[in-house]
Amino acid sequence: MGTSGDGDLHEATWARLALDAPDGLAVVDAAGRFLCVNRTGARVLGAAGQDLAGITTPFQLAHNVAAEPAGLFDDPGEQVIRWQPPNGARRELAYRVQRSSDGTGVSLISFRDVTDERRRLRRIAAVARTAAKLATQGSLSATLDALAYEVLQTDALAGVQILTVDDDSRVLRIMGSAGFRHWPGFFDALLECRERGASLKMLDALRQTEPIVVPHRWQTIREDPRWEPLIEYLGELRWDSFASVPLIIRGRPAGVLNAYFAPGQDVGARTVEFLVAMAEQAVIAVDYASLMERERDVVRRQERQRLARDLHDSIVQQVFSISMQAKSLEVLAGRDGALRTTAVQRFADEVGQLAQTVLTDLRAMVHELRPSSSTEPGGIEESVRALVESTTNRTGLRFTLTIGRGLDHVQGEPAEDVYRILAEAIHNVVKHAKAARVVIRLAIRGEQLTGTVSDDGRGLIEAAVSSPTPSSGYGLSTMRERAQRWGGTVTVKPRKRSGTTVRLVVPLNSGVRLEQPPVLISPSPELRGQTP
Repeated sequence: MGTSGDGDLHEATWARLALDAPDGLAVVDAAGRFLCVNRTGARVLGAAGQDLAGITTPFQLAHNVAAEPAGLFDDPGEQVIRWQPPNGARRELAYRVQRSSDGTGVSLISFRDVTDERRRLRRIAAVARTAAKLATQGSLSATLDALAYEVLQTDALAGVQILTVDDDSRVLRIMGSAGFRHWPGFFDALLECRERGASLKMLDALRQTEPIVVPHRWQTIREDPRWEPLIEYLGELRWDSFASVPLIIRGRPAGVLNAYFAPGQDVGARTVEFLVAMAEQAVIAVDYASLMERERDVVRRQERQRLARDLHDSIVQQVFSISMQAKSLEVLAGRDGALRTTAVQRFADEVGQLAQTVLTDLRAMVHELRPSSSTEPGGIEESVRALVESTTNRTGLRFTLTIGRGLDHVQGEPAEDVYRILAEAIHNVVKHAKAARVVIRLAIRGEQLTGTVSDDGRGLIEAAVSSPTPSSGYGLSTMRERAQRWGGTVTVKPRKRSGTTVRLVVPLNSGVRLEQPPVLISPSPELRGQTP
């Protein structure tokens, strides 16, 4: 047992320990006002301890108020609040409350600064969410808008823009933004600033292919008359420092990610690392879009080549026959004497039949190239039925068409590709199979869209004998590329007795868009937010 003097010594020791504790400690009265704060707590709160006395705390003390969980691994029971010091950047504080049991209502609060920890966790989550978005089939502009929004929200920035460089014209275009309003006159004003001699730091980042950080950039711009055309617009944001990170694709600059920091925000090494990581995600999106565009160019060229072959094989020859019949009529009319009615009637009938065949073929080609509604709800069924009817009228083939339920939910580009695959399979039957009957089945089974086109023609072996490049004749490469775009497959197999079966399988959980309105995280006008 210690003496009273010993007790005073212990109390002094505990007071010194509390004063210098590594975490912030605060004593708060029943009304939620600071009574005293230790040194660490005053430093975290950004104010002297005596200045905090009597001020209402930001901490939630009431039993029925649920503060935001800190979400940190070391203490899942902590709560978190945001604190704005009188002078300084906004901070995030994790805290715990211990209420006294003596009835006075006084509480002891332990708290610590978790701004960096929370920001690091948000950055990791932002990268993961952005990577997940890249797996969807949204447009490039929508993807980059979403990425810019993630960067903006994660680090509480004032504004973010993502610009890309056009490969052909080398023009810098705004493709994604968050925080800025749309202003069509931005580029004209930016060019005027450049002509006045203003330094565009994002162009330096492109040239150097290295991130550039400019502290207190807004103050410099605001005081520079060369930036006068953009002062009012840039002044709409509350920002201070600026960073520009280049987007590098296989060694060449493909754009920049520009970040505008709120006053008081520190642009340290970790912040730049996060911006570089998000820029890499943007690079993946831009590169993927470029690859897909090149693939579509290849498909378009192949379809133009097929159209040219079809025109030559059928329509050109038929029009040539019409011209020959017309020449025969001309020769017949040039002879002396009366024309025989039966001869004229025979020529007229042949010309009429050829013209009708040409018209039917042209309509079929137009329908195949521009199906009216394959991308709309229910459009696949409508378009396939129209194609079958047109092909029947044109060729005399007999079709059996079976379409299951649920296809009305598949639309957009996946629906377009499914239709094109079926159309190519039917086209190959007409051109190569010498079939009399075709069976088409299209349905959704579980999590897959399946389709088959089966014919009773000569089959793959005979086709290979008559064609030096059967795979090219069947158009398998184009069909497979369309299916692989959505994680699907196309297989071609001979039937047991005769003919061929083309089978299409597309998993619905691998990118096929169902009938749902798109979720836009941020607006995507024709010209998005702008940046110097």
